[in-house]
Amino acid sequence: MAGPGFLNVTVSAAAQGEVARAIVEAGATYGTSDRLAGKRINLEFVSANPTGPIHIGTGRWAPVGDSLARVFIALGADVTREYYFNDHGAQVDRFSRSLLAVARGQEPPEDGYVGSYLVDIADQVVAGHPGVLELPDDEAKEVFRREGIELMFADIKQTLHDFGVDFDVYTHQQTLHDSGAVERAIDRLREMGNVYEADGAVWLRTQKYGDDKDRVIIRSNGAPAYISADLAYYLDKRERGFDLVVIMLGADHHGYVGRLLAMCQAFGDTPHENLEVLIGQMVNVVRDGKPVRMAKRAGSVVTIDDLIEALGVDAARYALVRYSTDSNIDIDLALWTSASNDNPVYYVQYASARLASILRNATELGIAWSAADFDPSLLASDREETCCGRWLSSPGGVRSG
Repeated sequence: MAGPGFLNVTVSAAAQGEVARAIVEAGATYGTSDRLAGKRINLEFVSANPTGPIHIGTGRWAPVGDSLARVFIALGADVTREYYFNDHGAQVDRFSRSLLAVARGQEPPEDGYVGSYLVDIADQVVAGHPGVLELPDDEAKEVFRREGIELMFADIKQTLHDFGVDFDVYTHQQTLHDSGAVERAIDRLREMGNVYEADGAVWLRTQKYGDDKDRVIIRSNGAPAYISADLAYYLDKRERGFDLVVIMLGADHHGYVGRLLAMCQAFGDTPHENLEVLIGQMVNVVRDGKPVRMAKRAGSVVTIDDLIEALGVDAARYALVRYSTDSNIDIDLALWTSASNDNPVYYVQYASARLASILRNATELGIAWSAADFDPSLLASDREETCCGRWLSSPGGVRSG
């Protein structure tokens, strides 16, 4: 066998025409199948904490998750898009303390959050509760926590909607604790022999299922560890009848994969059949190879709103879904805003415009046709065999139209 090289395959125009015929005949059903028919899939993505605007790292999952949901649906699955709203824990406490400080004209605490969005939210809370700043600190902080989270979440939902991404279900982590779902999940695992007590804490046997160590689910001080809500949330999804639970996580969550798959097995389920965990890598915004700091609301973080303002919705979505989630992305603003065929989104837009032009010209010429009238064997000349391929592959051909 010869060494590494290329194998060139030439496809006749008639064969390409048969593909075109199949597409026209199928219409909107082209590319669909019943491969996943009858399968219920819960797809959880984005799930950013309600402590600030969505940055582009977390926001990468918005168009990717939405696109994956569309693929599953095209394959016949019953898909629920779900957003897990983490309104329980230390980060929410830091958020409320930051809002209270800003409302009083002070700097946020050292471990708090920064950004002009805090001023916007704090002003709205004060406007809705004029006497809040006269309340004792604990009471005032609770008002800012409750109202601030609602306002921040409304802002997040609006950003996602503007980005073309809407969810079917929003689940609040706090409800898992308030409803007793956490205790019920732990009791289920205890009945299965996968929970034990040691050193005053409650542990989950995850090491026997491939995790690097067992995990504390209730600390020695009685406070639930973060994974305790994960247990309740997974069980809740399975009890809602989902066959497959897909969770999309950011690059800083690699360590969670092993424990989540072990949790799946602890409940008696099968990893990758009942639970799939996907990890997405980082996103950077650059101009001429240098990092760009263009955030207006969230300190030094570039948000999805910033990206939409710079590129527009369609180009921003395409920039985030175009690459494998296993790879880091450098979004070059100069490239993605350039009016040239070097801009990746221009090829997509040009193809759409070209097709619309063909259909428009056909109408003007009085040409009405159907797939049944089409005879691809008539595409036999050299020009018909090659001109389309040359035009698609040549940047010069795209420019000249």
